[in-house]
Amino acid sequence: MQSLLQYISTRITLSPELKEQIASCFKIVYAKKGDKILHHNQRASHLFFIEKGILHNYYYHDGRQVSSWFYSEYFFVTAWHSFYTQKASFEEIACLEDCTLYRISYSDYQGLVEEFPAFGNFARVLAEEMLVFLDEYSKAWAFLSAREKYEMLQKSFPGIELRVKLGLLASFLGMSQETLSRIRSGK
Repeated sequence: MQSLLQYISTRITLSPELKEQIASCFKIVYAKKGDKILHHNQRASHLFFIEKGILHNYYYHDGRQVSSWFYSEYFFVTAWHSFYTQKASFEEIACLEDCTLYRISYSDYQGLVEEFPAFGNFARVLAEEMLVFLDEYSKAWAFLSAREKYEMLQKSFPGIELRVKLGLLASFLGMSQETLSRIRSGK
């Protein structure tokens, strides 16, 4: 719980009452490698904070799995569209390693936002940070070479190539495993 509280406190001032409510609303979850924390067509009713492990958001297109994002320690993760709209998700989220997570339900999250203006500010900052990050990625992505995409991935997620299978990384980068292997070997 300390890592979660520390993360939040870097963005807002935490009163003792808010700390207590956060500790009450966020529940620890231990998930094994391969576990899914969200299935296709399920509503994302929780937001997760990753204390340990790496998670993989993906969806299917023409029967093929497409990696849409990776999340590692000290990131919040959910299917953002589904969580904010409370509609069914087109994504799935799976654990790529054994994970220690803290989860909060959508209703508890909204309750904290309504009851504590400081948490409302945190929720806004979190949404803004995610939007800026995703916007920067999507705008740059269209014009980058395969090598530049790989370098951007390494910069954004240091060490990810040591923790995630080559096929998943290639899917995320929109290239074949062979192309990614050549890039990684420096050819």
